[in-house]
Amino acid sequence: MATASSSPASSPGVRARVEELHRIRELAHEGPDPGATGRQHAKGKLTARERIELLLDKGSFADVEPLRRHRASGFGLEARRPYSDGVVTGWGTVEGRTVFVYAHDFRVFGGALGEAHAEKIHKIMDMAIAAGAPLVSLNDGAGARIQEGVSALAGYGGIFRRNTRASGVIPQISVMLGPCAGGAAYSPALTDFVFAVRGIAQMFITGPDVVQAVTGEEVTMDGLGGADVHAERSGVAHFVYDDEESCLAEVRYLLSMLPSNNRELPPSLPAPRAEDRPGDALLDLVPADGNRSYDIRAVIEELADDGEYMEVHAAWAPNLVCALARLGGQVVGLVANQPASMAGVLDIRASEKGARFVQFCDAFNIPLVTLVDVPGFLPGVEQEHEGVIRRGAKLLYAYCNATVPRISVVLRKAYGGAYIVMDSRSIGADIAFAWPTNEIAVMGAEGAANVVFRREIAASGDPDAVRAQKIDEYRRELMHPYYAAERGLVDDVIDPRETRAALIGALSMLAAKDAGLPRRKHGNPPQ
Repeated sequence: MATASSSPASSPGVRARVEELHRIRELAHEGPDPGATGRQHAKGKLTARERIELLLDKGSFADVEPLRRHRASGFGLEARRPYSDGVVTGWGTVEGRTVFVYAHDFRVFGGALGEAHAEKIHKIMDMAIAAGAPLVSLNDGAGARIQEGVSALAGYGGIFRRNTRASGVIPQISVMLGPCAGGAAYSPALTDFVFAVRGIAQMFITGPDVVQAVTGEEVTMDGLGGADVHAERSGVAHFVYDDEESCLAEVRYLLSMLPSNNRELPPSLPAPRAEDRPGDALLDLVPADGNRSYDIRAVIEELADDGEYMEVHAAWAPNLVCALARLGGQVVGLVANQPASMAGVLDIRASEKGARFVQFCDAFNIPLVTLVDVPGFLPGVEQEHEGVIRRGAKLLYAYCNATVPRISVVLRKAYGGAYIVMDSRSIGADIAFAWPTNEIAVMGAEGAANVVFRREIAASGDPDAVRAQKIDEYRRELMHPYYAAERGLVDDVIDPRETRAALIGALSMLAAKDAGLPRRKHGNPPQ
């Protein structure tokens, strides 16, 4: 009978193998160059594993293929075969829910993508789709590994195909923590949300040197594709932060509001206490005078649980506010005109911003609440020539196609086609409320009077007096706050102080909404 001291499990050979394993793991974690971590920190950047530790619940990360090594040869690659091959992949939890992640390790080959590197990412993406859990990419890579040629490019193709397959199935979040150039930039563009950190993140298809060589334009990397450029001008980045710690904390917060996949509802929280809190502030936040400005975000703060919301694309197309918040513990997507910017008109950028947000909410079972105060679409030759018709139609299509609960509230102005597009009852809003300050009409009273009564005004002895009379007449006859309600285009005119309670009640009623779409492969939305 064998004794414990002579059992194979306690033999020196096994102990030596285990010690070897730990040494290899330590080497994989530290990287092949002892000074690489210091150089990363000197740039103000964290390492891949430090970032993962901030993103995931403590101690929850499980590595996938940490010992993977490339098999390429030529250009000295056969002598450089570091473990992990420049990307850390695996899964963990955020607030107890499973999340998959991959993080480029800039210390290894500059985070450049080679064949083995790509296969690791493909595997973790396939696992995320199969498990029905969100995928977060922490991007800090130098593009394709040139020494591996077309094999590296093919690796990107596999990522893009999986990004597309996962779209609308699991939430996909890209976090830009370093360079992302060339074809690599298309993967973040295919995901649902892009976070970026100022000073370290850059995204562009062609770098400053190529731009200068081809066009003669001189530009820095930040000036071409820095975080603020993409947040304010291109619209590529949805969120921008000053440091990695706050950025990753906000990624966690966003994940806490999203379902794991399109078969689940967003995670709910117990309704806050004092559900009947008064909304007296709403009586003063929105001026009755349609020409006076105000900040719609103050209204959102009054409506949202604890006044908390997460605004998407805050710096891009600011004339439309899109945000995630909770009402009575339930996650909702808020779309609101912003009178503090361009009087809240809809234009090309605002339409595209709203359309993408509406589509995201609809894909992931997030009810939509639309706050309307819109004077119309922005007029102008540039808008027309740049395609405001087809691009404005994107927002219209997104709303018409959405099957989640949809509630609209007309706070003040709602004129012309913009009123229809902002989730009016006629395009399928389930419930339409209006405040007693609402003005729903084809156009403002001044413009309408000038069109309808132009001959009468021109023929009068006192055109100004007649014009004022006709404006008042038009307003009394067709723009009074109950005109739309009398015709069933608004379900109720409510006291502004009751708005939060009305929204929570309507959301509860619509919780089991089931609105199927016609059988089709897919629609053909305006581009």
